[in-house]
Amino acid sequence: MEIKKSTLMWVVIGVLFLAVLFLTYKVSSLTGNAVTDSGKLDTTGWTENEKMNYEMHGTIPARAQGSTPSTSAGSGMVGGC
Repeated sequence: MEIKKSTLMWVVIGVLFLAVLFLTYKVSSLTGNAVTDSGKLDTTGWTENEKMNYEMHGTIPARAQGSTPSTSAGSGMVGGC
């Protein structure tokens, strides 16, 4: 009985390890339209105000995120001012 539990444990560990390797490969191969090769956001086409808001507050324009905000309060602005 002890051998079966040990074998089952190693099989589960092996499957999890292979899943982690596969998912790591998939994530590393993703390319987004808004991210350049250097890992920075592509801000071409943004207004100066949008660039300033990104640099100073970290807010990304809704059109660059690919979706509209779900709340009427704003597009992810912290504090809501």
